[in-house]
Amino acid sequence: MSRFWAAGSSSDDSSSDDDSSYSSSDASMDGGGNKGGNRWAELSDESSSDDEVRVVKSAKDRSLEAFQAHISNIRNGMKICDFNKIQSEFEDLLKAIDKAKKVMAAGVPRPLVKLFCDLDDYIKTQLADKAAFKKLSASNGRALNRMKLTLRKHNKQYATVMEEYRKNPIVSSSSSEAESSDSDSDDSDKSSDSDSSSSSSDSDKKPTTATKTKKPAAVSDSDSDSDSSSDSDSDSDSDDDSDDSGDDSDEESEDWASDSDSSSSSESEGGFGELKGRAKWLKKAVVTKTREKKDKTERALERQKAAEEANKEKQLLAEEVGAAVTSKSILPEVNLTASILERKVGEVVSSRGRRGTDNRTLLRQLEGLSRLSLKFGPRVEIPILMHVVTAQFDLQRTLDDYMETPVWKSCAEYLNRIETVLEEGWTLGPAIADETDAMLGGGANAAVGTAAGMKQAAKAAGDAGALDAVAADEKLVNPHTGEVETEDERAERVRLEKEAAMTPEELKTIPVMGSLSLSLSRLEEEYTKSLQRTSPHTSEYVARLRDESKLVNLLSRAQTYFVGVDSAQEAALMAQLRVEHLYYRHDSIAQQVDKAAQFYAQYGEADMLHPACITDTEVTNATDFTVSHPAASAGKPSLAEDSTEGEPDSGASEQLITELCTYVYQHGMDRGKTRAMICHIYHHALHDRFLEARDLLLMSHLQDTIANAGDVSTMIMFNRMMVNLGLAAFRLGRIWDAHQCLGEICSGRVRELLAQGVSTGRFSDKSAEQEKAEKRRQVPYHQHINLDLLEACHLISAMLLEVPNMAAALVDGDTGTTRRARLISRTFRKHHDIYDRQVFTGPPEQTRDFVMRASKALMKGDWKTCSDLLVNLDVWKLVPGDNAEEQIGTMLTKKIKLEGLRTYLFAFSSQYDSLSLSQLCGMFDMTKNEVHSVVSKMMINRELHASWDQPTETIVLRRVEPS
Repeated sequence: MSRFWAAGSSSDDSSSDDDSSYSSSDASMDGGGNKGGNRWAELSDESSSDDEVRVVKSAKDRSLEAFQAHISNIRNGMKICDFNKIQSEFEDLLKAIDKAKKVMAAGVPRPLVKLFCDLDDYIKTQLADKAAFKKLSASNGRALNRMKLTLRKHNKQYATVMEEYRKNPIVSSSSSEAESSDSDSDDSDKSSDSDSSSSSSDSDKKPTTATKTKKPAAVSDSDSDSDSSSDSDSDSDSDDDSDDSGDDSDEESEDWASDSDSSSSSESEGGFGELKGRAKWLKKAVVTKTREKKDKTERALERQKAAEEANKEKQLLAEEVGAAVTSKSILPEVNLTASILERKVGEVVSSRGRRGTDNRTLLRQLEGLSRLSLKFGPRVEIPILMHVVTAQFDLQRTLDDYMETPVWKSCAEYLNRIETVLEEGWTLGPAIADETDAMLGGGANAAVGTAAGMKQAAKAAGDAGALDAVAADEKLVNPHTGEVETEDERAERVRLEKEAAMTPEELKTIPVMGSLSLSLSRLEEEYTKSLQRTSPHTSEYVARLRDESKLVNLLSRAQTYFVGVDSAQEAALMAQLRVEHLYYRHDSIAQQVDKAAQFYAQYGEADMLHPACITDTEVTNATDFTVSHPAASAGKPSLAEDSTEGEPDSGASEQLITELCTYVYQHGMDRGKTRAMICHIYHHALHDRFLEARDLLLMSHLQDTIANAGDVSTMIMFNRMMVNLGLAAFRLGRIWDAHQCLGEICSGRVRELLAQGVSTGRFSDKSAEQEKAEKRRQVPYHQHINLDLLEACHLISAMLLEVPNMAAALVDGDTGTTRRARLISRTFRKHHDIYDRQVFTGPPEQTRDFVMRASKALMKGDWKTCSDLLVNLDVWKLVPGDNAEEQIGTMLTKKIKLEGLRTYLFAFSSQYDSLSLSQLCGMFDMTKNEVHSVVSKMMINRELHASWDQPTETIVLRRVEPS
């Protein structure tokens, strides 16, 4: 045997009395007794440093370790009353909890719950000790107060878990972390010292590495009894240690809600039991563990039971929370009086707008109180309903938020209830100062008496002084009966005495906070905002349009009430809002919309009706259900108005709009008058009453004053009115008037000018706020003016004016006449030039392409091709009214013939000496009178140098040399 192995064996012999060869090898290397052992140790150290394994921990383990570190630091701070340290560590712990959302989702670890409970009790105890609190430093005192507020806010979400813990505080190894860990380590040290020094050292470092203490048992190659005995002893010892460590790891995994396998594996990777020296290179004993397999059905049943228990706990918790909320928000109906109800309303309303107040909870409380107020009459019910309406408007936090449809309908129902009460003879009045204080909870107690007021003041102050003593001694006595009464009884008696002293008019006047007209205005704004935010291509938008008739009905009833109480300004506001929701509807569409709204209000959704009742045949055997379905017994659902069928009454809508606008002209504000005038002109133009609309526009001078209006929405409404006026002129064949009305707006940025879209160009210089303001001004989709129809009317009117003008300019250029060429439509010229410059022109696709192709045909005098292209456009189907498409086609054909004749005379008159009247009539399919009228006008205006030869019915053309 070489000296190298001899040195190794001598070290083994010297330590044969020990139970483990691993400790002897370590002792030989550390002692440095021989050189061979040191050389081997150096080589093994170098190899171990090269082969060092990096410990990889899961996110769950890292989170739990971070929790444990913060908990220990907080408990150290609690021992020395260092509240600054407690606060900083608690904030770090909250950040760690926030990062470990996945760990917290599986359940709150029990040590965290215990810390929350202990810290809550500790802070309360420290705050209760006033003497110790005064001795604290300023920073420590502030930290203690901040911890109180932080815990109050933080522990709300863990209230249920903390309550369960306080009911059943199970003591585990983590309940006393430092003490239990020390005691466990001491016990393991004592048990391991009796067997092996190496085992004890390993158990001190990490007791869960029992499998690694077994590996050095086969280090020696000799067959000595000491080795075998040490092997058996070390095995038994390591088994005991592994059992102890297994128990500890189980307890720890139970506390932190983690698997013991993962914790033991992570601990075994820690490197505390890593072999060194030659023991690292020897054969290792492999220990295999068999895992017991559980039946899958048993696992499924266990998971199902756990899920059922969790659902039961959630339901019980929800019932408890709901009961608590109900008991706090709704008063018991037993012995409930109007004064108690008003005081409760005042308390709820006084919390409105405060920090931390939930608006939805406040709304639910007010709705519950409004239901309780039904039995006390309108004087108690209506003020509460006004508070409910105001609370519903408070749900919208920002300017861009809009009221949800269920909330809007609920608000409309509350306002409908208020108007129903007002129609019964009641009136609304402003709440005076005392009544306002009573509603807010201040005046009700003040009316009770000085003693109650003193008692309340003493309670509010929180000082046990003379006021409290005096208030406690004095009792409230009824001056009429001499009996002792409570504060609520006195408040109710005072209320009844006040009502008894009122006159009938005063008794019918309900003092309320808020304004009915402003509430209705806000309701109208929320309706418009909801239409702006809803996609117009969904059924939700169509269903939302049904609410417009309900809104108009509310406004109509409110206007009637305000007219009755001589409030002309508010009545004018209601009339203006009614006009703005009626002016854009054509009579043919409005009647159908109103009928659909009435049908829905009476029968509900048409799709939900039974198929048996939707039939055109009359039910003869309605009572014999063996022959007919019971759903068909009442026949097809119909409205009462359906019995009188006939043409829609266009005069009724015209008269209604005129009456409403006239009332606004007399009693409204300047802005209201301007908007009413615009709506009035729009309604006239929509029904082809162009002359009335034009006269109103010219008499009101809106075109001169609209630039100074200062209201962008009013300017947008003016643009819509001008466009609709131009469309009306086009439908009536007034081409020049139509071009004058449409030319300025259709020149560019039509979407922005009509508020039917937002420009999103790359080089837009609008800020974010400007874009938001522009989106708020958008017109709802059902009020849009079709842009294809608008473009077609504008370009066709420009074509009928510009094509003869261009033909005349070409003739003048050829003859050398120095007449200045007029430019009628710059937009049409631009599109025409672009179309001319195109190398290849395919078949027309857009409306603009059709008009440009028609203009080229008209330049050549081919009026038939031009007429076919323009009359067959699909956009004419969008024009409302009976036979509107046919009327527009007839008008266009007539105008195209006339302008085609003028263009032909301009272009080709220089090629003729005379023209026959009958030949022109045949070419353009016109009567002699029509051709004679056109040619005569051209002669009068000196556009055509010719004269009539009456006997031969010819046009004698003359050539005029330029002077």
